[in-house]
Amino acid sequence: MRKIYHLSSCSTNQRILKDLELKGDVELQDIKEQSIDEKTLDWIKEKVGSYEALFSKRAMKFRSMGLNNMELTESDYRKHMLEEYTFLKRPFIILENQVFVGNSKKTVASAKKYYQELSA
Repeated sequence: MRKIYHLSSCSTNQRILKDLELKGDVELQDIKEQSIDEKTLDWIKEKVGSYEALFSKRAMKFRSMGLNNMELTESDYRKHMLEEYTFLKRPFIILENQVFVGNSKKTVASAKKYYQELSA
């Protein structure tokens, strides 16, 4: 599978998609228009080790809902991400059996390198 879960209205996500130099062989899913499904979220969690690693604590709702003052469990992180797309750390880049989560330069560079190797 080659798929990227992103937010089309996010300029950072737009820049990353451009940076990756995709060749049309990657499916794009805007998480605002079509939420991530439970099965996929669980699969990604198995790849990265925890739901917390997939959760965006930078989301505005994180503070406005008071979640920053709570001790969240893995099931809490999962529940919030399935209910509200803003809690997903993005983008989620799935390239075959590899998963890259987030927008750090290192993560994006690793995803780009891996994608180029797959496409060679």
